Amino acid sequence: MAPDAKKQVPLRLSPSLYAAIAAWAEEDFRSVNGQIEYLLTECVRQHRKNGRPVPEKLDVPPDLKFD
Repeated sequence: MAPDAKKQVPLRLSPSLYAAIAAWAEEDFRSVNGQIEYLLTECVRQHRKNGRPVPEKLDVPPDLKFD
């Protein structure tokens, strides 16, 4: 794979999470794909910065009620 090529990854999201990301992406003038890539990049930066992912507890399901 070329160094600048992007890896395609299939991703399944709940309808409520997708809707929340889509709304956020629209606010930030990004595509949904661009927003997901941005969020993952920020999480990796945070992890590299202080050794912890965000949130601190990954085994606890988040409350994703966006209604």
